[in-house]
Amino acid sequence: MKGIIGKKLGMTHFYGEEGKLISCTVIEAGPCVVVQKKTDDTDGYNAVQLGFEELKEVRTNKAQTGHFKKSGAKPMRKIKEFRNFDLDKNVGDNITVDIFEEGEKVSVVSTSKGKGFQGVVKRHNFSGVGMRTHGQHDRHRAPGSIGQSSYPARVFKGLRMAGRMGNETVKQRNLKVAKIISDKNLILINGSVPGSKGSYVIIEKKSK
Repeated sequence: MKGIIGKKLGMTHFYGEEGKLISCTVIEAGPCVVVQKKTDDTDGYNAVQLGFEELKEVRTNKAQTGHFKKSGAKPMRKIKEFRNFDLDKNVGDNITVDIFEEGEKVSVVSTSKGKGFQGVVKRHNFSGVGMRTHGQHDRHRAPGSIGQSSYPARVFKGLRMAGRMGNETVKQRNLKVAKIISDKNLILINGSVPGSKGSYVIIEKKSK
């Protein structure tokens, strides 16, 4: 596996070689610093811990300060661990967008936009109870029946109902890398990516 931490900047479009308009998401990816390296001997598994975006030391607690001092790295705002990392990197090394190539498929993980408390029509694409005629006046966006009366006399677990929507970890697979701008640490991904502007994203590719 190889991966990098980034920040979503927004969306744009450009014309490809064939003259087609390509819509893509712009992500500022890296440079990330290797904060910790885990091995089978010391931790029971192989992993690399990456840090992204420097942070003032006064903004960290004692545990975080000690963790960063042990590795000799500066405090980082976002930390992510990648298991079975393909690249042989040591603590303190930088990882940039150059680990990816244009045209390859990657997975992007981020937190989706929070929509707050929403009803069943918006949250689960329900159609509502019925038409506006035949005596209906306040049931247009209602969920309808949520269970039976005498038996089983309860609401089954997992029933789709109104509730909090969004603000969940979402992973989108097989997204194509449209363009890489190394000097500005930018990577352009085909299509849309979960999350709002300024949210952190994880770009990863599992080895075959």
